[in-house]
Amino acid sequence: MNRFAELLDRLVLTPSRNGKLTLLIDYFRAVEDPDRGLALAAITGDLSIASVKPAMLRMLITERMDPVLFGYSYDYVGDLAETVSLVWPLAPGTIPNRVPTLAEVVGRLQAASRSDGPQVLARLLDSAGISARFAIIKLVTGGLRIGVSARLAKQALAEFGQVDVAEIEELWHGLTPPYTELFAWLEGRAERPAKAAMALFRPVMLSNPVGDGDLEKLDPADYAAEWKWDGIRVQAICEGGIRRLYSRTGDDVSGAFPDLADAMTFSGAIDGELLVGDPREATGTFSDLQQRLNRKTVSPKIRQQYPAFMRCYDLLQAGEEDLRALPFRERRSRLEAFVGTLDPSRFDLSPLVGFSGWEELQRLRQAPPHPIIEGVMLKRWDSPYLAGRPKGPWFKWKRDPHTVDAVLMYAQRGHGKRSSFYSDYTFGVWSGPEGSEELVPVGKAYFGFTDEELKQIDKYVRDNTIERFGPVRSVRADRDNGLVLEVAFEGLNRSTRHKSGVAMRFPRISRLRWDKPTREADRIETLQALLDRRE
Repeated sequence: MNRFAELLDRLVLTPSRNGKLTLLIDYFRAVEDPDRGLALAAITGDLSIASVKPAMLRMLITERMDPVLFGYSYDYVGDLAETVSLVWPLAPGTIPNRVPTLAEVVGRLQAASRSDGPQVLARLLDSAGISARFAIIKLVTGGLRIGVSARLAKQALAEFGQVDVAEIEELWHGLTPPYTELFAWLEGRAERPAKAAMALFRPVMLSNPVGDGDLEKLDPADYAAEWKWDGIRVQAICEGGIRRLYSRTGDDVSGAFPDLADAMTFSGAIDGELLVGDPREATGTFSDLQQRLNRKTVSPKIRQQYPAFMRCYDLLQAGEEDLRALPFRERRSRLEAFVGTLDPSRFDLSPLVGFSGWEELQRLRQAPPHPIIEGVMLKRWDSPYLAGRPKGPWFKWKRDPHTVDAVLMYAQRGHGKRSSFYSDYTFGVWSGPEGSEELVPVGKAYFGFTDEELKQIDKYVRDNTIERFGPVRSVRADRDNGLVLEVAFEGLNRSTRHKSGVAMRFPRISRLRWDKPTREADRIETLQALLDRRE
């Protein structure tokens, strides 16, 4: 258990992505089964301990210290697990740091009933030191918040076993903790695990933004064009009677969209955009879609008011046939026939955009036929479906930039009725060479969101604070963790006062991109190019 606690401590204090990868790989090498697999499950959010809830933890600590003093301590520290681990009093006669293995801790907690859970947890905390207490509490409350995403953990596994991360992703949803068969394969002691589960996630193919001079090198006849819709990228996969809807990062979001899952009666895998409305009549806005996002359950009223559907882009599998190696032209033809067999209120085909040259497509891009279209996609007719972001096959060509996807970096308490909320936000974009990027601030905004969204961001800030500077909190923000904000602005100016070299005019938060990984936020070159074009 102490080795897991040490891992968490070092991950929290290590800001760089490569540093975190090294820590994870070293841990996987040094720690035996099943502890390393359980640690992996905790990091990826796949470890369930139902016997203890955060409310029980609060009850235990307030039985041991003054509730008001604990409240002040929690408000100052900002993290429940850290606060409790620091203030938890040792029971008389106990010796700290004599903690069982991670597997034994997890076994005791998982075997406990809901009524016994608090007592089991209390005994574990009594016998643990501060670091081990912190680790135990993180296990039972979930959400480690140590700056490691599930994707980064899978990348560490891939480097540990010297395999492609796409192989890990394709196997992942068919594996269960403590992943002994996975580690045996990665260490060369066993064959690759069979795909025992059905409806597994397929690593997505991503596009590159159109840069200056890119189109001059491309032949329009080699590319198809589609509208880029303002929803969230998903995969709908049905196999062996199992139906799953995945986000582009591989999270199973089927539970939030049961109406769409119920209509997934096909056998295959479709790539597309999740939207709301009726595709035969009207398509809702991203704000409408947000009414369905990040919900564990969806009421009949919400389902009726904001029905979900999928605008289909690509066909990855038909029946048992894997189509990803086929050229896009053939996959598109197969997709057209495939979508024709589906419920038209839940699935429709992403239309192609006819064009004769880049100038014509640029005019179409600037005046799309629907307000939630944010640009066009370019796809080479002969491109296979490749995991990751290969350069050349797919491009995204957004409308002239009036918004930027930035990462929340700092938050400050507001004024007046917002004085109890962190409502003023400083955000940044990526700068620097690939592999050593850093976020540089480009603006600050304090409006553009609803009161409900304010509560969501405020909770996120409190849960993810890493440093404090008086009234300002520094929020966890790196390539694998953070909150992406879509920021609208009226103009840009060059600035010598800011590290980024730019200053926004009248920025506002146009929407919260809970679905978007921070590594896909925009770069400083996007803003600099906008300045160049407007000067």
